Amino acid sequence: MPTLSVILITRNEEANLDDCLASLEGLAQQIIVVDTNSTDRTLEIAQKHGATIAQPADWPGFGPQKNRALDLATGEWVLSLDADERLTPALRSEILTAIHHSAQIDCFAIPRLSWYCGRFIRHSGWSPDYVDRLFKRGTARFSDDLVHERLIPQGPVAKLENPMLHYSFMNYSQVLQKLDRYSTASAQQAFAKGKNSSPFKAVIHGAWAFFRTYILRAGFLDGPQGFALAISNGQGTYYRYIKLWHLNQEVRK
Repeated sequence: MPTLSVILITRNEEANLDDCLASLEGLAQQIIVVDTNSTDRTLEIAQKHGATIAQPADWPGFGPQKNRALDLATGEWVLSLDADERLTPALRSEILTAIHHSAQIDCFAIPRLSWYCGRFIRHSGWSPDYVDRLFKRGTARFSDDLVHERLIPQGPVAKLENPMLHYSFMNYSQVLQKLDRYSTASAQQAFAKGKNSSPFKAVIHGAWAFFRTYILRAGFLDGPQGFALAISNGQGTYYRYIKLWHLNQEVRK
């Protein structure tokens, strides 16, 4: 019988973690939580669900941290989740079928239905949002990116049908906080690769991100949240480029 390990990385996820781990009922033989300096009830919740917990002293970035969690997994199969994601009963059943009857496929992409401040987003470039998450241990690793890490499988990837639910943004304060964190990390990552920017580039790329989200990707069909999402995408892109420009200006001083 194939075994499944579920891996997560966390930091102050008490608002999400209980529902996430509860959605794994009857699915996983092992749960791995790699935590970064949580000061809330995250570790208590993880322990309640029988998770194996690791607490490295440093923060190497999202990709390397997920590889740390992967290195602790012992199951034949691995499912990587974020704390704000949930499995539905239909998806749990499909995952069980996949790991028991997939002789030729080592990796599966799972569609993700994401929540944005009051509704699930079905356009705006957010749906269908396939993410490679279920794979045979030893056949894939995560990229070393500080942010926007991705799984790098060795072979072909098949797609599951049932989506997982992604409660990414419950309110606009969360949007602003994540926008700031991710734009900073993305700028640092681009700076490390020797890339340059300018205020003009920041404005142009920000405007294009809004137009692409709202018009080309039909964000207008997502109602007021679609418009707000397009604005936040534009803002995030603008700040990523303007922060990169600022990093280059600091070096030239």
